[in-house]
Amino acid sequence: MTAYNEKQSDKKLIRINELDLLRFFAALAVVFHHFSLDGFAIDSMTIMPYLSLASVSKYGYLGVELFFMISGFVILMTASSGSLKKFTISRLVRLYPAFWVCCTITFAITLAIGAPEYSATLRQYLINMTMLSEFFDVPPVDGVYWSLFIELRFYGLVTILLIFGRIQQAEFFIVFWLIAAIMLEIFPNYWLRYFFIVDYATFFIAGMTCFLIWAKGVTWIRGIVITVTWCYAIYLMTDEIHQVEILIKNDLNPYVIAAIVSSFFVIMLLVSFKHTSIPGHSNWIWAGALTYPLYLIHQNIGFMIYNATYTVFNPHVLFWGLVIGILVLSHAIHILIEKPLARIMRSNLYKLANNLENLTRYITSNQKH
Repeated sequence: MTAYNEKQSDKKLIRINELDLLRFFAALAVVFHHFSLDGFAIDSMTIMPYLSLASVSKYGYLGVELFFMISGFVILMTASSGSLKKFTISRLVRLYPAFWVCCTITFAITLAIGAPEYSATLRQYLINMTMLSEFFDVPPVDGVYWSLFIELRFYGLVTILLIFGRIQQAEFFIVFWLIAAIMLEIFPNYWLRYFFIVDYATFFIAGMTCFLIWAKGVTWIRGIVITVTWCYAIYLMTDEIHQVEILIKNDLNPYVIAAIVSSFFVIMLLVSFKHTSIPGHSNWIWAGALTYPLYLIHQNIGFMIYNATYTVFNPHVLFWGLVIGILVLSHAIHILIEKPLARIMRSNLYKLANNLENLTRYITSNQKH
């Protein structure tokens, strides 16, 4: 298959409209959480709280857990073809173009208006551009990158399944991963907890199981996994309430958290059973496309703009103007930079992969003769 045809085949992958909409709402929840409360509460990253929304947006941090559930669904769907090459290229193309742009913009604005609260060095920026700064023990240019490091570790686990040709037996891995996560919760081991992403594994596992239900139907094993991950997710999210309350300097209701987490499972199961009606038949690609750059670009830039302009503008005008401005900027990044760059990157990566495959066949053929 030529690089062009592989590029075309990628575009024919099934797109589930509801997941685009869910991603967008998850990203907005995180944005509202950061802008209205989190930035002011945590180490005074901003000097402006927006208390009008704080009573609701204080739960917005749970949007990240919804991201992880959606990721479990989508990543297993992407990998289900069994092609390591397609999976690797699709992830590189999806992650890096927008990240490079958003990281560069954040770095430039940090240098321009960030001091004294925010700073970044050229070395820090260059290492961040690899998206591997966590593994070099280098601080991220923007704090939201922490979840990308979690995602990369999840991709690593899926990649291992692809390397060993076991993606079609993903269900066995899911059950093993769930058991391992629970056991490591009881008998902690730092490195094993890190490898198996224990703090967030239940959400990835639930999302992967939802994909299996969507693709192959429900079975008693999948039903048990969903039930266990749901209970486990509620336990994890309510168990950490005290730490989060200290962080955001607000009280949280465990019943509200349990209800929100439960709603994630209900919605994802509705998607799995194809019972989402109108949202499922509407095109939400535009919303899904905004989500990644919106998540990457909003936090530190928003906080720095707050600090620079809080005394100049009405708080309501500033808050909603900033939200709209970040949405517009995210759309511009996607349309003007991310899409063209991703197209070029995808084409070149397929050409490179095909050339390497041809070279490997040539060397193997010569060795046999």
